[in-house]
Amino acid sequence: MAERSFVQEVEQLKVPAGTVFRGEGILAVTKALLEAGVGYVTGYQGSPISHLMDVLADAQPILKELGVYFEPAASEAAAAAALSASVNYPVRGAVTWKSTVGTNVASDALANLASGGVLGGALIIVGEDYGEGSSIMQERTHAFAMKSQMWLLDPQPNLPAIVKAVHDGFALSEASNTPVMLELRIRSCHLHGSFVTQANRRPAFTLKQALENPVRDVNRIVLPPASFLHEKEKIEQRWPAAVKFIQAHRLNEFHDGDGSLDDVGVIMLGGMTNNTLRALMQLDLADLFGQSRVPLHILNVAYPLVEDEVVRFCQGKKAVLMVEEGQPDYHEQHLNTILGRHGLPTTVHGKDVLPMGGDYTVDALRKGLRGFFERHRPDALGSKVTQTVSRRKEAVAELAALAAPAPAEPAATEVPQMAAAIGLLLPPRPPGLCVGCPERPIFSAYKLVEAELGVHHVSSDIGCHLFQIMPPFEIGATTMGYGLGGSSASAFNAGGQLGASKKAVAFMGDGGFWHNGLTSGIANAVFNKQNNVFVIVDNNYSAATGGQDIPSSRNTNPNRSTLHPIEQAVRGVGVDWVRLIPRTYDVAQMKQALHEALTSTEPGPKVVIAQSECMLNRQRREKPQKALAIKQGERVLKERFGVDAAVCSGDHACMRLSGCPSLTLAPSGDALKPDPVASVDEACVACGHCGEVADAAVLCPSFYKAHKVNNPTGWDRWLAGLRRGAVGWLQGRGERRRAARQLYGATIDEVRP
Repeated sequence: MAERSFVQEVEQLKVPAGTVFRGEGILAVTKALLEAGVGYVTGYQGSPISHLMDVLADAQPILKELGVYFEPAASEAAAAAALSASVNYPVRGAVTWKSTVGTNVASDALANLASGGVLGGALIIVGEDYGEGSSIMQERTHAFAMKSQMWLLDPQPNLPAIVKAVHDGFALSEASNTPVMLELRIRSCHLHGSFVTQANRRPAFTLKQALENPVRDVNRIVLPPASFLHEKEKIEQRWPAAVKFIQAHRLNEFHDGDGSLDDVGVIMLGGMTNNTLRALMQLDLADLFGQSRVPLHILNVAYPLVEDEVVRFCQGKKAVLMVEEGQPDYHEQHLNTILGRHGLPTTVHGKDVLPMGGDYTVDALRKGLRGFFERHRPDALGSKVTQTVSRRKEAVAELAALAAPAPAEPAATEVPQMAAAIGLLLPPRPPGLCVGCPERPIFSAYKLVEAELGVHHVSSDIGCHLFQIMPPFEIGATTMGYGLGGSSASAFNAGGQLGASKKAVAFMGDGGFWHNGLTSGIANAVFNKQNNVFVIVDNNYSAATGGQDIPSSRNTNPNRSTLHPIEQAVRGVGVDWVRLIPRTYDVAQMKQALHEALTSTEPGPKVVIAQSECMLNRQRREKPQKALAIKQGERVLKERFGVDAAVCSGDHACMRLSGCPSLTLAPSGDALKPDPVASVDEACVACGHCGEVADAAVLCPSFYKAHKVNNPTGWDRWLAGLRRGAVGWLQGRGERRRAARQLYGATIDEVRP
C-alpha cells in the first residue's frame, strides 16, 4: 500500500498523440517511457523518485497491454543488473532509484554495464537528492557518470524538457552503445505542467524475442582480454559517437542575449535554468518569460562536456560564470582545461562568487551573479533594489516590529539583531516519528532497559527508525547505509574475545532487512558467531519510502508474493535465539525481550523482531473506511487517550520516555498546581503507547481511554445514560461530603447519630 495512489492519473497514459498532457513530473516520465518504446522497467523506491515506482505499479495493466515488463527490484543493485538485458539485445530498458545512495549500491553492476556497453537503449533515472532538504550525504551523480563513462542528462525543470530528455536518453544510448543517466532533481519530480503527447509504442524488440532467439557476444563480457579493450572502445568510438549525437540533435542550448552583453556569459546545468533565470530577472537582466539579456549556454547534457560547443560559446568573451551546485567543481575545472587547451583568454568564475556547496537558491544565485557582473560589467546592473529583495527586507522589519514592545518601528540597524533574537526564541524542531508510530514504544522500552543495564553501543540504520537518534530517545551512534545496521556492529563482536561485559546493539528495518540486511547483517553474524543483539523493526511496509509492499508485508498483493515472515528467514540462515514481539505497543513485553537479549549467555546472535503495522499506512486505510461507515449510519467506535489533570504529577516523565507529538502541555486548572500538566491533543490515534509507558515505567496513573460512539444503538444510549447517572451520583456524593466538611468539620457519616 503506497502512500499515494495514481490509479486515476495513469489513465492519462492512454491518451492519443497530439493531446495536451497535464500532470506531475514523474507521471510525464512514465508517459515518455511508453512513447519511447521501452521494453522493461525496474527500480527501487526512494525519495524523490518513489512516486515513479508507485505510478509504474498502478499502471501495470497499461504496461502489460503494450508488452512492457515491470517489477520492483529487491535493491538498486538488482535493478542495475537487470539492464544486462540490453547488452546483447536491441531492447530498451529503464531503471530508477534514489541518488546517490542508490547509485552507490548499484555501482558494481553499473561499472560492468558501462564497460561492456549496450546494444539496446539503457536509461538510468536517478532522483537527484542534493541540498539542504536532502536526507542523505551530500554527493552528486556526476562523479559516477565520470567514473564509469556513462553520459549524464540534466534536463531543465519543465515537462516538455523532461519528456524530451527521456526520448533523447534512449537515442543517445543506442547511438553510442553506452548507458545514459537521467537525473531528476526534487523539483523536477514533483512539478506540474503540460506537454503535447506522442503515441505510445510497443517495444520494437521484446524480451520474448530475446528469450526465443538467444545471443552471446563474449566481447561484451568483462573478462580479459575484452575488459582491456573496453576502455579503448569508450574513448575511440563511444565518446565521439556521443558527442556527434549531442551536437547533431542540439541537446545543449545557446541563447544569444540582446547583444548588449556579448563579452560575458553564463553557462549552467539544465536543472539550474529556472532559478538562474529568476535570479537574472531580479537583477533586471532577464524578463518574466525567461528571455535573458545575457548570453547563456544551457547544458542539458551534464556529461560529457562538448569541447567544440564550449569554445564556440566562450569565443570573444572576457569572462563566463559556471553555475553548478556542490563540490567538487567538476565543470569549472573542465572549462578551464578546455579554454587553456585552445588558448582562449576567457576568465572562468564559479565557486569564487557562488557558494562552495549547498542549494543554489534564487537568492544565492542573485548574489553570485551580482558579484560576477560587478567585476566584469558593472554597467549592466541597475541602481534600483528589486521588488523581491525589497519585500524581503520589509517582511523582516514587520516581524521585528511585531516582537517589539513599543508600536514604533525599530531603527534599520536594529532589525537584524531583533530578527536574530526572534530566531533564538524559537525552539528547535528535530524530525521525529509520526503520531502513533509503532517504533516509538521500541525505543521507549530500550531506554527503560538502558536505565537498568547501562548505555550500550548502538548501530542505527536507514529508515524511520533512524529518528531514534533524535530527542527524546537519543539512541544510536552510527548509520552506514540501508540494511547495514547489523554490519555496522560487526567489529564490536571483538568485545567478547576481549572480555567486554556489554554487547553491541544493531537496529534495522524490515525494508533494509530485505534490501541486504539478511545477508550482510544476519547471515554474516551467524557465520562469524557474533554475540551482538539485532533488533528488526517490522512495520509491514517499506514505510520510509512511501509504504510500498515488501516480502514480509502481512497483506496480499495481486502482483507480488508477500506474507513471508522475517522470523523464518532469520532462522533459515542459522539464528537460534529469536524473540518475536507481535505488538510493539506492549512496552513491558518489549522491555523484557530486550533485557533478555542483552543479558543472555547463549552463544550466537540474538534477534528481536518487533512487529506492528505502520500507523500512517493504517490510518490511510482505516480513516476512509470509518468515514464511509459513519456516513452510511453504521455504528463506529472511535478511541483516544486523555490525561486526568487532577492525577497528573506534572513531572512530564511520560513525554521524555514517549516523545509522541500528540502529548503536549496544558494548564492544570488547579490553583495549587501552577505548573502545566500533560495533555493529549486531537491528533491522538489511540495507539495506547502513552499509557503503556506510564505503566511499564511506574509513572503516575493519569492516562485514561475514552470511547466515542458514532451512530449509537439503543443499548449504547441506555448504557451511556446509566453511566452518566452513576457518575453524577458519585460526584454529588463527593460534593455533599465536601460541603459537610466545610460546615461541620466532619463528613456526613460522622455527624449522623
